[in-house]
Amino acid sequence: MNDPLRTRIVTAPQPGGPEALRLEEVTLDPPGPGEILIRVAASGVNRPDIIERMGFYPPPPGAPKGLGLEVSGHVLALGEGVKGFDSGQPVCALVAGGGYADIARAPAGSVLPVPRGVDLVNAAGLPETVFTVWTNVFEAGALRPGERFLVHGGSSGIGTTAIQMAKAHGAIVIATAGSAQKCAACRRLGADHVFNYREEDWLEGVKAAGGADVILDMVGGDYVAKNLAALNRFGRLVQIAFLNGSRVEIDLMGVMLKRQTITGSTLRARSHEEKAAIASAVRQHVWPWIEAGQVRPLIDSTYPLADVAKAHERMDSMAHAGKILLVA
Repeated sequence: MNDPLRTRIVTAPQPGGPEALRLEEVTLDPPGPGEILIRVAASGVNRPDIIERMGFYPPPPGAPKGLGLEVSGHVLALGEGVKGFDSGQPVCALVAGGGYADIARAPAGSVLPVPRGVDLVNAAGLPETVFTVWTNVFEAGALRPGERFLVHGGSSGIGTTAIQMAKAHGAIVIATAGSAQKCAACRRLGADHVFNYREEDWLEGVKAAGGADVILDMVGGDYVAKNLAALNRFGRLVQIAFLNGSRVEIDLMGVMLKRQTITGSTLRARSHEEKAAIASAVRQHVWPWIEAGQVRPLIDSTYPLADVAKAHERMDSMAHAGKILLVA
């Protein structure tokens, strides 16, 4: 492939709401060494995209221009040294940017074949959530079969994935959500205990259910102290976002007495090598769950790429349950 390609991308030249998003056309160079160009079928909309649109989450150095962190589609072109993929092969991928597009660029190590039995468009809802849950719940959180796992925002893209993966692993799953409809969605996915945080005291409910050994939290703020109170001895709290704020005050005495661990991470800024290692683990451990029907992407809604502002409005409304996708 010698001639430059043209692709649409989505940018936010000025921070703001969904109205700040712009669809523009740019020239795309051929794939560099170790890269794959993907003809995009769909891309996932994720909370970090919203934060980037608002001006609070700048892309890491070297990231492709534009919003979007995960895609599915067909291999369009292979860069020098890329092995294990064929032109036209259905794939899904984690990207550092530029996923809202007709053509996306991905490091080969972050590209995976679409699992058997998963629709190509729906596969766009896998990479960001599965990679995030694997590295935080199973690696950092070291969740073991039989342990109690609590995830907040159980009906979100991360939450719906975490419920299914933890259940497939043999954990007892507890979730919180903000409406009866969302709580019902969590139960359908396999959650053993679900609490509507708008109507009941989820902390007391979790304690009554036996507490939690691992907690995946994206709320932060006043939830941190409550999470530590819900956490059992030797429990692990894994923080991946902070919708209620990143600055908190906690009493470390309880952490010491119960020998708890507090950790957290981000995914986007990790090196290609780190992401490739996560992808390898996901393919080994999670893809079999997906192909066996134990884990599936729960899709809330799809929008044409040109309607990206409507997709962001849906995400901003917090009314969704599962993944929001853009179809190229």
